[in-house]
Amino acid sequence: MKVNTGHLTYCTNIHAGKNWTEDFNALKQNFPEIKQSVSPGQPMGLGLRLSHEASMQLGNPGYLTEFKQWLQQNGAYVFTMNGFPYGDFHHAIVKENVHAPDWTTPERKDYTIRLFHILKSLLPTGMDGGISTSPLSYRHWFKNAADFDTAKQTATLNILEVVKVLIGIGNETGQLLHLDIEPEPDGILETGREFIDWFEHDLLMLGIPVIAEQFNLSHTDAENLLKKHVCLCYDICHFAIGYEDHKAVLLELEQKGIGVGKIQISAALKANLNGTELEKSLIKTNFATFNEPTYLHQVVALKEDGGLIRYPDLPPALEADEDEKVVQWRSHFHVPISVKEIGLLQSTQDDIVTLLGLQKAKPFTNHLEVETYTWEVLPEQMKLPIAQSISNELNWVIDTLA
Repeated sequence: MKVNTGHLTYCTNIHAGKNWTEDFNALKQNFPEIKQSVSPGQPMGLGLRLSHEASMQLGNPGYLTEFKQWLQQNGAYVFTMNGFPYGDFHHAIVKENVHAPDWTTPERKDYTIRLFHILKSLLPTGMDGGISTSPLSYRHWFKNAADFDTAKQTATLNILEVVKVLIGIGNETGQLLHLDIEPEPDGILETGREFIDWFEHDLLMLGIPVIAEQFNLSHTDAENLLKKHVCLCYDICHFAIGYEDHKAVLLELEQKGIGVGKIQISAALKANLNGTELEKSLIKTNFATFNEPTYLHQVVALKEDGGLIRYPDLPPALEADEDEKVVQWRSHFHVPISVKEIGLLQSTQDDIVTLLGLQKAKPFTNHLEVETYTWEVLPEQMKLPIAQSISNELNWVIDTLA
């Protein structure tokens, strides 16, 4: 739906589905109730998530026509998509395989191009469209610096192949489509700093001559096209886990002319650990209740001197004997954004309020997407019917922006 700083939606990765038939059934079941609660008087956008299998099915003209008719009949539209998880995202052990196949593979490139062709067909006239994606790969798959650098270069070259397609679509239709890279804990691109450095030293360095030659452009025009078609997906949960300075990151992006394609509005778990040993033990026991086997729940510990300790999942953090003076933990577990206190733990809701305040004061994107996908694995006392949960989150964002 249109809000005062752009278009607000939720990501349909919240709905469990292995193929388009299951995805579409979930939308039919839940979307009318959500729209009635959140946006009864105007059209409402969808942040569409399609697996590889679902994208193959929806790419069929018959299914696509049926979906477009349903969108029109239900006052819905698609302007952003989530192309990060390639395979099953529920009812399976996902963990680090959420990155697989990664950007070093042709499968990831081909899947993303297929999604863009679907988005091209669905995108309303006059709107830009974006697809968020993996931060190249999972960093712990590469055991030395040489392998890591090779993976980053191969991934960047595959992304450039997608950019060529997006430029071609733009030349053909006038549509602006952008690939939104989503840094997250333990990705090859994990932080705002790593994303900006990659953009300048890898994407632009490799991409400017490639795009200039392919389209017979000057290097300046090639750089401008790369900056139009490759953006940052600003997942607030992920940036909060790294204790990042949101204002500083956005200022540097603006100064360097790098765009934000989408804000993913999400919250992580956190708790202060500067109390007594008993209090610390109780807090860690509370964290342990969120230790479920489906997703990675990386932990970043803040030390008294400002340094960070990174753990690849909750179990290693819970088992660690921290000699350093640790004052806070933050964990990659997407918890409801409208909830701030969770027993002895808290959410990083304040980071959302800060970022939405910056967006409201000086909008830096027009795509806003709520992305709490963990409803099925939350502790029982935090669960509500799914349509009600989504509606609560969207209405909380509307109130916060207002």
